[in-house]
Amino acid sequence: MPWRTVLDNIALPLELAGIARAERCQTVHDLLPTLGLTEFALAYPGELSGGMAQRVALGRVLVQRPGALLLDEPFGSLDALTREQIGLDLMQLRSNQTVVMVTHNIHEAVLLSDRVLVFSRRPGQIIADIPVLLDRPRRLEDAYTERFGQIARHVRSAIDEA
Repeated sequence: MPWRTVLDNIALPLELAGIARAERCQTVHDLLPTLGLTEFALAYPGELSGGMAQRVALGRVLVQRPGALLLDEPFGSLDALTREQIGLDLMQLRSNQTVVMVTHNIHEAVLLSDRVLVFSRRPGQIIADIPVLLDRPRRLEDAYTERFGQIARHVRSAIDEA
């Protein structure tokens, strides 16, 4: 919402839940460093880059401490470098949360996931369930390992067979 600061945008779900302003401000301030937005708490959306705006949207979800996140192409409108960084940030932000993410990016799927489900064309059915047996925490450099390449090729092969 362009008329609300970063802090107030992220705090909106807490405001709607009736949480007192002091408590919601403290909760958001505690989350801002994790989102890389500490210096932008009082900025407005028009002053942010696309990646920062995406972090604000993610913060609005995370501030509610959900047990699961359902993400549908969450990084689709971002440039490649911002997309990678926010993906890595998301991996570090989630604690014991289940994250289900729809993506058409094989690299992103393998880097961020513990398993990749490949769906067929209509009607959509799971045609492959591929475990991603890579050590955590993951780094961008992991994408250049032989194991990563094997998994990515397996995902690509499953897609080609769809």
